[in-house]
Parts: sequence; structure tokens; C-alpha cells
Amino acid sequence: MPAPHSQPVAGVNVFAQRFSATRRGARLARLITALQLDEWGHPRGTHGHDSATTVVAELAANAVLHGCVPGRDFALLLTYDDHRDVIRIEVSDTHPAQPVLVTPAPDMGHGRGLIIVAAVATSWGVHDRVGPGKTVWAECAA
Repeated sequence: MPAPHSQPVAGVNVFAQRFSATRRGARLARLITALQLDEWGHPRGTHGHDSATTVVAELAANAVLHGCVPGRDFALLLTYDDHRDVIRIEVSDTHPAQPVLVTPAPDMGHGRGLIIVAAVATSWGVHDRVGPGKTVWAECAA
């Protein structure tokens, strides 16, 4: 029996891909996001492109550093709704721990990822996913 296909929604573009939970996978997620945004009409240097690639870089890094379960990938879902002019980013991993927004000490060299996401995105949050783990999402104005 063939897999069911949903009808595409006019004005909504979707890209989904799984990546290895490695630094290379996180880098590839950011680079592919940049290419996809360019294809959707948001070239490098535009607000939508730069905001979304920054968010993907931070969320993918968090998935690799904090959400990594050995042998499991992380997933990236990008959605561009041209009616709302919003780019939605979802990064899912299989680790059960929820991300925590903290204020790191000034001398710490890490711990600012979600602060950056909160500053760049118009909104963000976390929800459970089907199966183990969670999805961290963010929306950026295009």
C-alpha cells in the first residue's frame, strides 16, 4: 500500500531532513538551511535568512551537544509560510531533557545558545514529539 500524501498548502513551503548528531551534522544543517532559504527567495544578508540560519545553528548545536543519544540522529523541519511571512524552524532530538534558558557567567565560553535564539526569533518554545525526546521550535520574521 503506498504511503499517504498530503496535499500541499498554497503559500507554505516545507523542507525536512535528518542529520547525524555530530558537529559535522550541525554544520550541514546550517548550510543546507542557508541554501533552502535562498531557494525560497531569502538570500544571504536578508533578515529572514540571517535570523533563521542563526537559529538553526544554535538549535542544531544544542541537539548535538545536549540532546545527543548515541546512535540517534536529530531532525530539522523548516517551514516558510509566505502568507504570514514567517519561517518556522523545528529541531527534534531523542534526549528526554528539556532545554533550560540560563544566564551564564561572563567568563563562561558556552551557554548562550537559547539566549541567542530568544533574541533573534519572534517566538520559540519546546514540545514533546512522537517517540522519545522533544522538539525545540522557533519562528523568525521573513
